[in-house]
Amino acid sequence: MKYIICNKPGQINLKIKNVPRLKKDFVLVEIKRVGICGTDLHAFKGNQPFFSYPRILGHELAGIILKKNEIKFPLKIGEKVVVIPYLECGNCDACKLKLFNCCEKINVIGVHSDGGLQEKIAVPSKNLIPVNSLSFDEIAIIEPLSIGYHALQRAKIKPANKILVIGCGPIGIGIISLALSFGCEVIATDFNLKRLEYVKNNFSKAKIIETNKNLKKQIQIINKGSLVDKVFDATGNKTAIESSHNYVRHGGKLILVGIYKDNICFSHPDIHKKEIQIICSRNATKNDFKSIIKFLEKRRFPSNSYITKKVSFDNLPSDFKSFYFKEKLLIKAMVEL
Repeated sequence: MKYIICNKPGQINLKIKNVPRLKKDFVLVEIKRVGICGTDLHAFKGNQPFFSYPRILGHELAGIILKKNEIKFPLKIGEKVVVIPYLECGNCDACKLKLFNCCEKINVIGVHSDGGLQEKIAVPSKNLIPVNSLSFDEIAIIEPLSIGYHALQRAKIKPANKILVIGCGPIGIGIISLALSFGCEVIATDFNLKRLEYVKNNFSKAKIIETNKNLKKQIQIINKGSLVDKVFDATGNKTAIESSHNYVRHGGKLILVGIYKDNICFSHPDIHKKEIQIICSRNATKNDFKSIIKFLEKRRFPSNSYITKKVSFDNLPSDFKSFYFKEKLLIKAMVEL
């Protein structure tokens, strides 16, 4: 079968290997769609933490059940499934508390072990959810939207909360859409004017601000002198993260969804005097996935416009660098098998 591997930063190749054998409690899934996300882009560039080479990328996966070796396994051959790519150890302190998304020894498919850029993949049966009600494209965006949903749950979001989303990429857009559906007042900011235009066209209730030196003042104008209750950083950019506390009101929350590879620094007096809660949000839970499936079934999310580029599996190695072309809007790239 065909697979695509990132051998080292900047090098990605199409190769052939045998179909994987099934271990106990594993199921063979035929991959139909693979969403390309920031993790994959950073891995190709060589600046993705928790990563080693060579690696088959891809963790936003939609497929169908091809083979199973468990009679009691409830899913049927041919059913559509979403793959939950987070494999927990089950034994660490986090797992004992059922915090599987931040397991001490977590194995994320496509990051710590080989991912879904292959025609068939063997995954644990417990990491599959049937999604026959959605298209393959919709199934493949469940994972990134679940990341945003998990961040909102971590923030204990409430209706009428005033929030700022920094970064209007695929994760940020998910947070914006979900927060609006919860009844929040949303401000979105980004340097990328094309992404801000996308938010404006698809989420008319959100206020948009181009990221600049006057961001704090513009937030206060929108909020009649106040800052926001909660700030979500969805950039993973050092400068953005380190300035994000400036926009949180006293007693508010800063939720770090994006991740930067190295150290970040905050002014302790600035965050201390506000008594800011700084919260990290990592991955998502099975319940987050199930919530997003219900959200997508309502057809209120602009799935078609969210996917801004489609690439065939065979053409991906030659087309991968096109994802970095800044003159074109890229929200979510989708690989079709």
